[in-house]
Amino acid sequence: MKRTMMSLIGVTVALAAVSGVAAVTGPAGGAPDAPRGSTRLPVQRSALLCPAPTSSEVGDTTYTAFAPKGAAVGADGGKGTAQLLPAGTVREDGGAGKGKGKKNPKGGKGGGADSAAGQTVAPRDTKPVAPLRQAGRPVTATTDRPDAPALVGTADGALAPGWTVQQTTAVAAGAGRGLLGLGCTTPDTTFWFPGVSTATDRQDYVHLTNPDSTPAVVDLELRGKDGALGGSAGEDLSVPPHTTVPVLLSTLTSAPTTNASLHVVAREGRVGAAVQASDGKLGSDWLPAAADPSPSVVLPGIPKDATSVRLVALAPGESDADLKVQLATPTGMITPAGLENLHLKSGMTTAVDLKDLTKGEAGSLVLTPSDSGSKVPVAAAVRVTRGKGAKQDMAFIPATRPVEKRATAVDNRGKDSTLSLVAPEKGKDAKVKVTASAGSGGGTPVTKTYTVKGGTSADIVPPRPPGLKGSYALTVEPESGSGPVYAARMLARPQGGVPAFTVQTLPDDRGSVLVPTAGQDLSVLTN
Repeated sequence: MKRTMMSLIGVTVALAAVSGVAAVTGPAGGAPDAPRGSTRLPVQRSALLCPAPTSSEVGDTTYTAFAPKGAAVGADGGKGTAQLLPAGTVREDGGAGKGKGKKNPKGGKGGGADSAAGQTVAPRDTKPVAPLRQAGRPVTATTDRPDAPALVGTADGALAPGWTVQQTTAVAAGAGRGLLGLGCTTPDTTFWFPGVSTATDRQDYVHLTNPDSTPAVVDLELRGKDGALGGSAGEDLSVPPHTTVPVLLSTLTSAPTTNASLHVVAREGRVGAAVQASDGKLGSDWLPAAADPSPSVVLPGIPKDATSVRLVALAPGESDADLKVQLATPTGMITPAGLENLHLKSGMTTAVDLKDLTKGEAGSLVLTPSDSGSKVPVAAAVRVTRGKGAKQDMAFIPATRPVEKRATAVDNRGKDSTLSLVAPEKGKDAKVKVTASAGSGGGTPVTKTYTVKGGTSADIVPPRPPGLKGSYALTVEPESGSGPVYAARMLARPQGGVPAFTVQTLPDDRGSVLVPTAGQDLSVLTN
């Protein structure tokens, strides 16, 4: 019976690879070795979702799409397609009312989650955005429309492995001013967002996008310092097919909370989720979902000139967590003064102001269990501020997965990018190959290799393609035998004296799957 069951599982895995399910490579901390008799193959289909970028009349958004070279050439001769299509939007007069959920959240300005009726508005046009036809060179598209729609996209064939899309929005003035950057997300069924707020000085919207042809039913749960916030306002929210729904988080609770965590769960179907946060004093940016809760987490890429760093974390399970907090710097690990231990109560959000933690030296936060044997999972993110007074901007850095095989950051232009690499384990140096692609308008790819000593982090001015025209991609690949490495990329594009910036973490792109060989006795995979 055991062998029969394992054989069926093997067939499922093989079919997943053929049909393009982007299965993952393994738990955080390093890619597993391929089981005996199995082969690692590129995925053949990928999906990405980009939320509606901004409602500002003075916002400009650039979409950049890229697929790295190197995918195996299959029966299709190495060809593939990758494109994004506009999605419908549930406007502020409510949801579509056609899904299985009891409620349809309102979107747009002042939208809540308690509307019983509403309307789904189709996109103005259906023209593909940033269609990609070849690997190795980015393509871009721009818009200044305040009603620009969310985008739903797929890539297949040779363009599916590592397909990456970034949306970068510059808002020149108003409450949402700043630089907003987001790597478009893959659809899933659960997301954690430590660092959201329902306070009066913030407007945080979670954007839920359904890529499929059937409705999704989603629950939203907020947790503050004392546990769950609010009642049932976030339950049974319907997201119609091929549609996006923005939900204003302050409508989910009657208790304004500065530091909270949001849990998004799709009980039916799947969605993409991202939080757009706007602060009247600190500007705005996207807060991406944190990596799946884990006993140890890494938050890379805190800039050297950060004037304020706030850590928000929670232990979502049934047990408390005690963590050792360290900052990985270019010279080693240090413990922030007064924070030798961080205690997280089960199900409750804890926030710690670390002030100007980096003190002129860039670094990355590393959270590990105080008891090395602890397996209590935690989720975490930091809010980082640069500038002073009225000239401030903020960005968010969530905990991220390690780069196991490859990760990519796009929309690098000129000298505006800083690449952060951290090797969190002492004695395990990370050796990383960084490739700058050809530019979207021209240029020659260039590759450099960097070594990061175990227990340190490094901020790098990345290589720039000779003859660059347009924007380019940075691909990060650990070399064979490298220790664990995590990465982030900061874009700095000042706006009228404001040090506008955004940070994107670079998790592994999960561009390959392990596929058992035909006729394999799959019982060996359980050994």
